[in-house]
Amino acid sequence: MNAHVYRYEFGPDVANDDIEVAIVMAIMAAESLYGEAEVRLNARYFFDAERHACVIDVATELGASFNKLFMGFLSRECGPDSFKVHPLAERKAAA
Repeated sequence: MNAHVYRYEFGPDVANDDIEVAIVMAIMAAESLYGEAEVRLNARYFFDAERHACVIDVATELGASFNKLFMGFLSRECGPDSFKVHPLAERKAAA
């Protein structure tokens, strides 16, 4: 079973502004690959500034690309050891 969502957790020294910059850069890069409309409609992510965490839906090709772009920009901006990333297990719907 493949996870369709990745969760990023950031160290206390990582500024929320730096995380948001990496998100914006990933959005702009994804727009170059897929077009603005496609990214606006189908790039799914959520950044929780209070919890210092971000989740990205990678169920689509666009989502997987966005995830890779975000990780790359984040590593360059903040350093590869400034965050942890792991797939979230899929939840089964209650019957």
